[in-house]
Amino acid sequence: MLHRHAGCHAALVLLACLAAFIAGAAQAQPRPSRVASLNLCTDQLLLALADRGQILSLSRLAQDDSISFLAHQVAGLPMNDGSAETILFERPDLVLTGTYGQQEQIALLRRQGLEVLPLGPWAGLEDGRGQIRALARRLGHPDRGEALITRIDAALERGRGIVPDRRSILVYERGGWVLAPHSPLSEILVHMGFRLHQEALGLDQGGVARLESIVTVPPDFMLVDAASSRAVDSGTALFAHPALAEAVPPERRLALPRRLTICGGPSTPVAINMLSNTVRAKVR
Repeated sequence: MLHRHAGCHAALVLLACLAAFIAGAAQAQPRPSRVASLNLCTDQLLLALADRGQILSLSRLAQDDSISFLAHQVAGLPMNDGSAETILFERPDLVLTGTYGQQEQIALLRRQGLEVLPLGPWAGLEDGRGQIRALARRLGHPDRGEALITRIDAALERGRGIVPDRRSILVYERGGWVLAPHSPLSEILVHMGFRLHQEALGLDQGGVARLESIVTVPPDFMLVDAASSRAVDSGTALFAHPALAEAVPPERRLALPRRLTICGGPSTPVAINMLSNTVRAKVR
């Protein structure tokens, strides 16, 4: 038995040493000095975590202030057209991409020997924390990653349990789209004390909610895009429908600008703080 325990101990020590070696090797990677981003959400993280001199180019969406939280920071930075050919010409030492619709670009860039780091939409806040830490370490600024996570966690703590009586809420987006229950925004709402209304509509995984269903079984509150008060196309006309206005009137609608919720990252603590302030003002 003694020899058996000793053998297990030796194996554990070997595994610990191997893990330490792998971690050290990862930290030993040179800090990238030419980083290109092909995705709006990686643009935001790159702007928040990198030195300005490390940024080789950003996607063109980074300068659209209706969806880009850090659009005010991109003046003077080069924009790329998102094509693999353009990126190959730039010869970055790190490329940041999304995970949807960019698989062919990722494969091509990797075949040409470029380091590509795909970053997908956050599955939840813990996933987001891991993504921030991983990118901040790779960029050579782990302290900036921890600072951003601290801001997110502090905002969460300020908003904890501020909703009385587990009021129901429906996140209602253009075209009648309803957010999936398993998402960072849904997690934030539950953390504040809301009860998600998707299940009452039979949309356990999110999807398109029929106007008739919402009017028949209305939520206590709706969370909408701040721009939804203007019906500019068929996707936004639903918000102004008289039946919906009667079922969930403006005083029961909470609003956030789309640029705060479209990506997880530096906008997240701002979104949580703004939502907390709106909840305190409207939810009684």
